[in-house]
Amino acid sequence: MADLSYRITIKPKKGWATLNVRELWFYKELFYIFAWRDIKVRYKQTAIGILWALLQPFLSMVIFSIFFGGLAKIPSNGIPYPIFVFSGLLFWNYFSTSLSGSSNSLIMNEGMIKKIFFPRLLLPLSATITPIVDFGFALVVLVGLMIFYHFTPTVWGIILLPGLILLSFLSASGLGSFFAAINIRYRDVREALPFFVQTIFFVTPVIYPTTLVPVKFQWVLALNPMTGIIEAARAGIVGNKPINFHLLLVSTGVAVALFLFGVFYFKRTEKIFADIA
Repeated sequence: MADLSYRITIKPKKGWATLNVRELWFYKELFYIFAWRDIKVRYKQTAIGILWALLQPFLSMVIFSIFFGGLAKIPSNGIPYPIFVFSGLLFWNYFSTSLSGSSNSLIMNEGMIKKIFFPRLLLPLSATITPIVDFGFALVVLVGLMIFYHFTPTVWGIILLPGLILLSFLSASGLGSFFAAINIRYRDVREALPFFVQTIFFVTPVIYPTTLVPVKFQWVLALNPMTGIIEAARAGIVGNKPINFHLLLVSTGVAVALFLFGVFYFKRTEKIFADIA
């Protein structure tokens, strides 16, 4: 009989096939475990625990209101500056915290990456869940401010709120996945990330209205997905002006593009994580 020999060649998936949604769904319980672990660790051994989720944005709002709303007299489109800045901080804090957590998620779990197989994408994605809890508590503060200043949210504001949170998630997790993949190879990213986030803060209309930016530079703000999100949130929550759906559409496109790019890059480089972690 002829000697039959076989060669088995295993090749990694390429292109969009690397994003296995079914695999992510299969490990959904592990995703929940990661998210719950992050929530517990975040407020472990703190005297007031999760109340920091209320105090941090509130104290930031007070400081910004004193220096920018009071001393610098930055306009707030006809609404009380505390509501103006807090509605911006609400989404910005979620975005910045999620971005930082996602970007550092791989190097914070190096030991697990080397020893256990699971979809690595679960780590940067689960890092965006804890800030949603903070968002929910901070939303209570915003409701209190609106009651104090006698403002009522619009129907559009309530309807759009889940969608705006989703867009913030897409933006943060997309950028976070991209930075996480680079961060595990070049640890300089971890050191540079705070400066990057701080720079993005100043090109996001959190403490100032978009009307303060010259028209010729408005396109820079438009490319920032958080611009349309925050502007839509303010218009919807306060109802002092119509929602700019054109700007929101641009932000939606940028957020989706960032998410797809970040996740795709992450999956393309995932195979080397265990070797360089």
